[in-house]
Amino acid sequence: MNSAMDSVGTLYLVPTPVGNLGDLAPRSIEILQSVQFILAEDTRTTAKLSHHFNIETPLKAFHQHNEHKATPGWIQALKTGQSLAVCSDAGTPGISDPAFLLVRACVDEAIPVICLPGPTAFVPALVSSGIPCDRFVFEGFLPHKKGRQKRLQQLAEEERTLVFYESPHRVVKLLEEIITHFGEDRWVACCREISKLHEQTLRGTSASLLDHFKSTEPRGEFVVVVAGSSSESK
Repeated sequence: MNSAMDSVGTLYLVPTPVGNLGDLAPRSIEILQSVQFILAEDTRTTAKLSHHFNIETPLKAFHQHNEHKATPGWIQALKTGQSLAVCSDAGTPGISDPAFLLVRACVDEAIPVICLPGPTAFVPALVSSGIPCDRFVFEGFLPHKKGRQKRLQQLAEEERTLVFYESPHRVVKLLEEIITHFGEDRWVACCREISKLHEQTLRGTSASLLDHFKSTEPRGEFVVVVAGSSSESK
């Protein structure tokens, strides 16, 4: 943490559990207890985490709808010596979640930024998929409408493993699009509810997984790992 002689605070990016609360590291708890404010994607979600670990640090909302407006004020707070922690609802801030704008502003102002190691959904999904993970492309959430098909067309010949985030409502649609653009024999792993009670990974061709989820309703948040165009990972 900052000493009394430090003139500026530090911005900490603190990963929070994607499932099991036991995944929150002791160092993360220490940081959350020590900073002046916790900037939370959803204060209600982070409040439950704070209550569980007896963290009394004040929570302030910081999300995609207010980050542009709020960032200058938090930069000023950091300049006065206050240290802040950013938490998303689950996982590492900045990975498909708010934080980038504040991090970039801190870098521009020479304010220290420290990202703690910790939970993120795509790493365990990728490593356990059985698909090569030495070289991969993280795509996160595809656009819902505009630009979605064009992006998939661009990725069709990508030789590296592809990693997507997807909601349960769009898993069938994504698998249909993978068949359209990548082929029905492309190897896929669908990982859901990572680090939760009903964690599950289903592996197979895009066609076989589509058949499965057409007959079995997808539940939970998904990480979809797709073999690259030249992969022989079955």
